[in-house]
Amino acid sequence: MERVCVYCGASRGRDPAYAEAARAMGRALAARGIELVTGGGRVGLMGVVADAALEAGGRVIGVIPQALMKRELAHAGLSELVVTGSMHERKARMAELADAFVAMPGGLGTYEELFEIWTWGQLGWHHKPCGLLNAAGFYDKLVAFLDGATDDQFLKPEHRAMLVVDADPDRLLDRFAAYTPPVVTKWIGGDQT
Repeated sequence: MERVCVYCGASRGRDPAYAEAARAMGRALAARGIELVTGGGRVGLMGVVADAALEAGGRVIGVIPQALMKRELAHAGLSELVVTGSMHERKARMAELADAFVAMPGGLGTYEELFEIWTWGQLGWHHKPCGLLNAAGFYDKLVAFLDGATDDQFLKPEHRAMLVVDADPDRLLDRFAAYTPPVVTKWIGGDQT
């Protein structure tokens, strides 16, 4: 694993534990020599994780659309900043650059990015691990919802298991290193009625 993409908020959120988790994630990546791919902003958790990785000697690649250069305040201190023409190009470039994907606390953009990349994995378009860094229990309700969707047979257990969840960055990265994508030959509800 050479690069990990971290999706997270352009806000720090209410709980200081979110920023501490972002710092821990940035340091854990740098300590392992894994490059960070992020949204390219210097604000919120996006800036915190990038700064922590840089301060620990890591390399950070930011990918930001031209339209968000001012709104998300592009991080001028990154190892590399890629400017794209659209959000679609941004997400595609981040997916292309990364070997794994982590969602930390964030808002709508974070959720959308996570679900899209996880869906791509479910469809077999990539075989890269996807995970949640569940800082301070931020994703507990989402995890419960996903488990319920699995119980209700809208998700196969193998597809649910593709989303690795941990509160500790080092354990999450260890689980990524051991990740094996599922082999699923039949979609849920094989009845085509």
